[in-house]
Amino acid sequence: MGENAISGNLKNLTIDTGDSETLVVCFGEMLIDFVPTVGGVSLAEAPAFKKAPGGAPANVAVGVSRLGGSSAFVGKVGDDEFGRMLADILRLNNVDNSGMRFDHKARTALAFVTLRADGEREFLFFRHPSADMLLLESELDKNLIQKAKIFHYGSISLIEEPCRSTQLAAMKIAKASGSLLSYDPNLRLPLWPSEEAARKEIMSIWDLADVIKVSEDEITFLTGGDDPYDDEVVLQKLFHPNLKLLVVSEGPNGCRYYTQEFKGRVGGVKVKAVDTTGAGDAFVSGLLNSLASDLTLLTDEKKLREALLFANACGAITVTERGAIPAMPTMNAVQDLLSSSRS
Repeated sequence: MGENAISGNLKNLTIDTGDSETLVVCFGEMLIDFVPTVGGVSLAEAPAFKKAPGGAPANVAVGVSRLGGSSAFVGKVGDDEFGRMLADILRLNNVDNSGMRFDHKARTALAFVTLRADGEREFLFFRHPSADMLLLESELDKNLIQKAKIFHYGSISLIEEPCRSTQLAAMKIAKASGSLLSYDPNLRLPLWPSEEAARKEIMSIWDLADVIKVSEDEITFLTGGDDPYDDEVVLQKLFHPNLKLLVVSEGPNGCRYYTQEFKGRVGGVKVKAVDTTGAGDAFVSGLLNSLASDLTLLTDEKKLREALLFANACGAITVTERGAIPAMPTMNAVQDLLSSSRS
């Protein structure tokens, strides 16, 4: 199919971003996850696999939209059945996909993911290279990025060129337009050539972010083995002078927060977990949706704590269902959970 034909089809796929005053633009990878039809097995033991849309930035975009917010996704997929399926899934979830591009040569990325009986997650990626790695700076929808109230990204796009330079260019456009830069490293070691390369690249853009969400495991990795629960470790090694908010996610136990003025902890919301896939992305979407509506959260501790409790509830709801995008909660579901947990 020719480029013009694809552009024409894309026009039919796109939707209005809605309120650009609160627009959250998510940059990065969108792929197909293949998950075993039975739990607790290795990839080799799995009898069959079920496909599901994946990719942290895309999950966050859907999460924001599901909560009633305004979101867009910028990234590249293959000009194939899977790529068009992913574009359609975004459209059906009211995410502006006008920043998506389709590669004629490379395929949409695939990932086989399983949670083994020993609790360890096992990944097998097919990206040699995949379309998401080939997004060019010239393909960026600059107008869309400039509209972002919040520009959100991860570190997977930093692994290879040309996507690495494209991400840096997109961050620069967003920053120059006054967007708040949000960073979730979302460490996936099997994708990196080495631990050292991962650590170096993830930290290379650390000081550019206004808001960072990081997990306990990521703190241990990025600091070379330091205690992730030690406030001094976090403040001395990971907090930087331009940072407005650093959040440490603790899964079911909630999260810790650090700003220039205050720090603290917000407890988790108790639920029965079925599948933790996408919980961190749901947490991020809950936080960014609140921030997009009210940036004063960053300087008002009471409001910030409420927003983080809301984000914790978003993550909690997501683990009660299988998959990431299908499990992203609505505003009503989050408010219902928070009401029931208080009573």
